[in-house]
Amino acid sequence: MPQAAETTLAAAGADIVMYEDVFDDPDRLYRCVDTEADWRQEDITLFGRTHKMPRLVCWMGERPYTYSGLTHPAAPFSPAVATIRKAAERIAGSRFNGVLLNLYRDGRDSMGWHADDEASLGAAPVIASVSLGAVRRMRFKPKPHFKAETFGVDLPPGSLLLMKGATQTNWLHAIPKTAKPVGPRINLTFRMIV
Repeated sequence: MPQAAETTLAAAGADIVMYEDVFDDPDRLYRCVDTEADWRQEDITLFGRTHKMPRLVCWMGERPYTYSGLTHPAAPFSPAVATIRKAAERIAGSRFNGVLLNLYRDGRDSMGWHADDEASLGAAPVIASVSLGAVRRMRFKPKPHFKAETFGVDLPPGSLLLMKGATQTNWLHAIPKTAKPVGPRINLTFRMIV
């Protein structure tokens, strides 16, 4: 593994660190993860209407995981994901027993505003977000109780964005749609289900 470049993001009420160039060959890892993942496009109900989720998802973990009314059963880590998990645990200094994978096929795929603050993640969860494939921009905005400026960060291939401390308590984050031509991106969000 190469020596990762580390940048702490200046955001009040958050503990967010970007590590770039974490992996030697992110293109090869992308291909391996894409092949190994059991991608699904789930239905999600928002405000009484059911829609297809605007991305593909896959869960791998030692325990089931429930969010947005969807429950994913426990499933083993694939070989490539297990390798990425070890690197994420080393950088974060935390153990992870699950990972939610998202495949953004193009700029039309997105993730709405949310916080990774489910009760199953415990207080002050540590989330390690690994990016493979095309660069996408993650946006952050404060929750209503917290006053701060909205900001964004580009997520290059082979990077790891570490969110911990009060980040999920005070901030929402999203991957918005983009009209710019953009290739596919896989995001792996490692977490500890308690």
